[in-house]
Amino acid sequence: MSEPLTDGEPPAELRLTTAEWGLWQAFRNGSRHDLRTGDPALDDPGGDGPWGPRRTIRARVVALLLLHGPPPLLGRVASLSLAGAHISGRLDLSGGRVGVYVELTQCRFDEEVLLTEARMGTVRLLDCRLPRLEAARAGTDGDLHLARCTVTEGIRLTDASIGTDLLLNEATVGSGGRTRAIAADGLTVGQDLQASLLMCDGEVSLRGAQIGGSLYLYGSVLRNHRGRYALHAPEMHVARFAHCATSGPGTAYVAQGVTPPGGVPSPPGHLPPGPDGRPADSPARGVKRFQCTGGLKLDDGRFGDSLVVDQARFTLRRGQEISLRRVQTPELCFTPERPEEGRVVLSGATVGNLVDSVDSWPVRDGLWMAGFSYDQLIPVGPFPLARRLAWLATATPEYSPGPYEQLATVLRNGGEDAEARRVLLAKQRRRRETLSPVGKVWGYLQDWTVAYGYRPGLAALWMAVLWLAGALFFSGRRPEPLEQDKYPHWNAAVYALDLLLPVIDLGHDRAWNPAGAGQWVAVGLVLSGWVLATTVAAGATRMLRRQ
Repeated sequence: MSEPLTDGEPPAELRLTTAEWGLWQAFRNGSRHDLRTGDPALDDPGGDGPWGPRRTIRARVVALLLLHGPPPLLGRVASLSLAGAHISGRLDLSGGRVGVYVELTQCRFDEEVLLTEARMGTVRLLDCRLPRLEAARAGTDGDLHLARCTVTEGIRLTDASIGTDLLLNEATVGSGGRTRAIAADGLTVGQDLQASLLMCDGEVSLRGAQIGGSLYLYGSVLRNHRGRYALHAPEMHVARFAHCATSGPGTAYVAQGVTPPGGVPSPPGHLPPGPDGRPADSPARGVKRFQCTGGLKLDDGRFGDSLVVDQARFTLRRGQEISLRRVQTPELCFTPERPEEGRVVLSGATVGNLVDSVDSWPVRDGLWMAGFSYDQLIPVGPFPLARRLAWLATATPEYSPGPYEQLATVLRNGGEDAEARRVLLAKQRRRRETLSPVGKVWGYLQDWTVAYGYRPGLAALWMAVLWLAGALFFSGRRPEPLEQDKYPHWNAAVYALDLLLPVIDLGHDRAWNPAGAGQWVAVGLVLSGWVLATTVAAGATRMLRRQ
């Protein structure tokens, strides 16, 4: 049948059952056709009990209504709203155009639902159970809701276009033996993608997805035991926020599968600590942690307002990673539990504010951040500079100056010049490990004397000590004058100072001729003066270059 039914009556050959006849009339009336019994156990689509012919509607009838349905009654708007039905057969709307509102609640599907390349308005499947949803290149003018649905063999939304919101809140999705449970590469969502409290067994793939609003994964559990990544979303662009965080009272609306009329609230606060000092889940308060078993890949992502990975729990195998390579966002909040295995990769990422916690970063060689740049540090809780230097050491198992210079720049821009110098001193000490034996000796000498020029007060102290020692030595050991009839008045303090200062000439060091032990002391003062002057000059040059 290629034309809509004009007389409102179903074709005789359909032989509609009582349940189907009721749906036909409800469609024309724009009302809900409810086949539920009122008993939650009997109405559960995932239950074991049979629903029987009184609750069974053929998928063929549903497709007929959606693609070529009868006209509405006068003063009504046609829509398909069905609850508690058993849909027998395969619902295939591939390539079709559905112009009416569609809502199916607590329905059970025998076979997969095919929406490939279909064009629709708003489609809501709430608390339904279906084997699989195929919707590649499908498009909706409004929302696509799959809240609280159970899809045992996965969802395909590759290159689909959702006009407003895509809701997967509280859905349970399996992979059906495939690698991917949710395949949504190239997905476009006009507003928000809400997938809070999602339970997914298999990879969630959002490569190249474009989200016009925000991405919410509050309290979701993503597991992929067979592949490398649980969430594989490189090159994803999110216009506002992306949150992989804890679900709590502040996000209760997400579980209802509706977009709040007042907009999306800010992320919830931190959880109270448990017995081990870490934030604890609190089922009584409805608090659930974002959990990811398998890697997370957001390489080359763009996030307009912020990327938040807060109080998340990652279970990684060796070789798996939380990969944020070349991510760009005004704010990165990275405060998950420290992963025991795997690594965190921030190489090439560019962020404005870095919000982090001392207990969130990996230890040993689990952190890579070559080329990582940030403008400001906002630690959550105490994060002393010694731990921050350990953070850099973890990220640079082989010496690399970039992370040290980046941290020093941020500290200096924040007015913490003394801490910035400590970071640069730590950089020089790490660099010393790569030098030849002679270079190491020279490095240790600079470190012990003036701390590579980052502690200029040490130079003044050493100069004072050497000056005093030289003055005491020569006070009772006046050298012979070079010219017997022409020499200045002897002053041991001035003589020692003239030896110690390599550039300034006070007219004493060239007037006297030390011998024996005095000659060696004079040479030592001259060499020490040059060492101190060289290191101080190098430090001053670095300071002027930085400014």
